[in-house]
Amino acid sequence: MKVGLMGFGKAGKSVAKVILQHPDFSLEWVFKNSKTMDHMTAKDFLGVSSPDKALIISKQNTSIDDLLDQYPVDVIIDFSTTENIHDYGKTVSGRGIKIISAISHYSDEEKALLKKLSKKTVVFWSPNITLGVNYLLFASSLLKDLAPDVDIEVIEEHFKAKEGVSGTAMKIAETLDIEAENINSVRAGGIVGKHEVIFGFPFQTVRLVHESISREAFGTGALFVAKNIRDKSNGLYNFEDILRPYFFKETESALS
Repeated sequence: MKVGLMGFGKAGKSVAKVILQHPDFSLEWVFKNSKTMDHMTAKDFLGVSSPDKALIISKQNTSIDDLLDQYPVDVIIDFSTTENIHDYGKTVSGRGIKIISAISHYSDEEKALLKKLSKKTVVFWSPNITLGVNYLLFASSLLKDLAPDVDIEVIEEHFKAKEGVSGTAMKIAETLDIEAENINSVRAGGIVGKHEVIFGFPFQTVRLVHESISREAFGTGALFVAKNIRDKSNGLYNFEDILRPYFFKETESALS
């Protein structure tokens, strides 16, 4: 699959590195806001040997239409900004190019736009695109179903400069039907991302923990999604849609 990457910050660079090293995917270009590194390549910048084009192109010098005319792709992976979907969404969906968004926070306006775009193409959105976190969500949901009255607290830890409560923690709270006040945030040093769900029973405690050791986990998660939406029909998808078939397949195999 030919991939176009939106954003080249810390997460974007890590995702690019993963794509460049995967034989089933080709990083065609990185589209970023500033002119710095314009027309360099991501593989040279990251020091990765790869046959991919991996051009770094600035939106200040090139329109999304011209970019796609010159370097067509099968899927867009977005690690840029909340507002960027307004700049490229209509053009990309009109061409039937799949969209994978890993943006942490979207307003109701952006969520409505994603739904509109999904009528013309496959759109996937997850505030945390790591496979482990989404498995944690499944496990947490199962435990909550078994013990609906259990006490639940969520602890999320991130690097010092991260603002606001993480989108992942908010998603966990939404999934488990708990209030945002049950989310405890820690900001320290260079923590990539850690989420812990604590289930408090009368005579025991269960803790489910996921920690991102490296931002490359975002890249492996994004490519896992890309593989699994390859043959999907148009629509808006999330990680539950992707994981559910695996979950029930494994359950059926265990019972047979």
